[in-house]
Amino acid sequence: MHRKDQFVPHLVVANGLAALEFYKEVFGAEEGHRMMSPDGKKLMHGEIILDGHTCFVSDEFDNSEGGTCKTPQTLGGTCVRITLMVDDADVLVERALAAGARVLMPVQNLFWGARYGKIADPFGHEWGINQQLKEQSSEETQAAADEYFVKDK
Repeated sequence: MHRKDQFVPHLVVANGLAALEFYKEVFGAEEGHRMMSPDGKKLMHGEIILDGHTCFVSDEFDNSEGGTCKTPQTLGGTCVRITLMVDDADVLVERALAAGARVLMPVQNLFWGARYGKIADPFGHEWGINQQLKEQSSEETQAAADEYFVKDK
């Protein structure tokens, strides 16, 4: 059996159906499989597909329902950032803001040769939005980082 992705992130959210719509609208994702809980009230399993890669999405379920993962709201934050490589970081962030995301770090030119910013989606997940403008060697990136962090002080 052939698998497309070896690593498949799974986002747990407070409103799975709304999350699917957000990711489709903002990231241009396609929706894959969708399965609701037996009572039809919660998303047990949803899939978004972006550039051929899959990400699972589901509502939070408590321990009595077999749930083991919690939303960022339940946890009081997140320990994960997903970086999305895009063609136009500014346009994507504007679209995300219009759909309810908030900026954690404005899009800006950074030392690794990219326009980069960070957003939190309406479900509490953090996304790094990276538009690579130029390819650099490790040495070029290190030199640019050294300069960036010196001027920052």
